[in-house]
Amino acid sequence: MTLEVIGAGLGRTGTHSMKLALAMLGFGPCHHMTELIGSDEQTQLWRAHVRGEAPGWDALYAGYRSAVDWPTAHYWRELADYYPDAKLLLTVRDPDAWHKSVIATIARAMNSTNNPESFGRKVIGEQVFSGRIEDRDYAVGVYEAHNAAVKSAFGPKRLLVYDVAEGWGPLCAHLGVPEPDEPFPVTNTTVEFQTLIAARISNAD
Repeated sequence: MTLEVIGAGLGRTGTHSMKLALAMLGFGPCHHMTELIGSDEQTQLWRAHVRGEAPGWDALYAGYRSAVDWPTAHYWRELADYYPDAKLLLTVRDPDAWHKSVIATIARAMNSTNNPESFGRKVIGEQVFSGRIEDRDYAVGVYEAHNAAVKSAFGPKRLLVYDVAEGWGPLCAHLGVPEPDEPFPVTNTTVEFQTLIAARISNAD
């Protein structure tokens, strides 16, 4: 199995809804940061990758047909090169709404652990946002620069810049599949994310 869809959009841009949507369209299973949160095996594989002990993309994404959110969004360029036939999706959101959601979810999750090997702390917090994820202007600058880099790398034949509020139409057209009869999924609200993290912390204890 190989990745057919690569999501380059940063977390909190509707990526969990996209995960469910892609599965409904036949591109599941779809990898998402929740895979790391819910699996010690996934956690250890990705920590090894960050340490430079790379198991290889095929091993990291074994069993998945698509991938969105972190860690995928951080490695979009490498993944696009490795899977040249995969379609790219860049999920986007109003920058202010995005940052408010990040503060209430991802930032809180990073602050809930002191483990220096945590992907959230080591890669998202330190490498991507330079320890300044709570600084609105800096974080939004990173977000906008990321989106600009993705847009400049691919043409519309391979890349769809997409707001999940647009529903099935643009997504299905880009992937060449019919629109489902079911409504587009809307999930992973701030409250749902916080509940997931609280459960993970409780299990760790």
